[in-house]
Amino acid sequence: MKGVIPNRFLFDFEFPLAHRKKAPLIDGSLTGWTDAELLPPLCELDDETPFAPVWACWNDSGLFIACAVTNKKLPLRCDPKVFWKGDNLRVCCDMRDARQNRRATRFCQQFYILPTGGGPEGVDAVAGCAKIHRARDDAALFSSECGTPDRIKVASTVSPDGYALEAHIPAACLSGFDPAEHGRIGFYYMLEDRDRGQQFLTVGDDLNWHVDPSTWSTAILAR
Repeated sequence: MKGVIPNRFLFDFEFPLAHRKKAPLIDGSLTGWTDAELLPPLCELDDETPFAPVWACWNDSGLFIACAVTNKKLPLRCDPKVFWKGDNLRVCCDMRDARQNRRATRFCQQFYILPTGGGPEGVDAVAGCAKIHRARDDAALFSSECGTPDRIKVASTVSPDGYALEAHIPAACLSGFDPAEHGRIGFYYMLEDRDRGQQFLTVGDDLNWHVDPSTWSTAILAR
C-alpha cells in the first residue's frame, strides 16, 4: 500500500542534465537520443514503473526534450486550447533554481508539447508556453506556431499504438537562460497518457507541482 506522502516528496533531487555539443535533430525520429540523456526514473522510489522513456539535454542554443510512448490502445486526443487534457508532455523550468520559492517568478515557465493538435488539420505536433498559476510575476509566452527561428521547434511521429515526440526550446524562449552564470535550474516534467495516466519526475497534482516550483528537481547544466 502506498503511503499518504510519496517518497519523492521527502527529497530534494538534483541531477546533471546532459550537455550535447551537437544537438539532436528535431524530426520526430528520436534517432539522435542516447541513454546518456535519459531522465532518472524517480517514480521507482514510489514503486511505480515508468511507461515511457523521457530524454532531455541542453547546449547554448537552449533545452531539448523527447519521449516515446508505446502500447497505446486509445486514440490520441490533443488540443492546444486545453493542453492539460488528453495526451501531453509538459516541462517546467526555473532558470534561477530558487527552491525556497513556493510561487513562480518571471524565471519560471511551463511548456506544453503535444504529438498532434497543430497545423491546419490538427495532425501536426505543437508546443507552446502557458502561465503558471498564482505566479508572483509572469514570464513571456511563446508558441511554436509563430514560425520564427526563436520559437519552439517540435516534431512527432505517430503510429497506430503510440508516438515519438521531441522538441527544442530555444534560449530566446527561456526567461533568464544563462548557463555560465546560473548553471543550476529548476526542472520538472509531467507526461500524461489516456491509457496509463500520469508519469512525472517528482510529485503529482495533489502536491501542486503546477503552482509550486519548490516541488521541482534541480538540473545541473554541466559541460
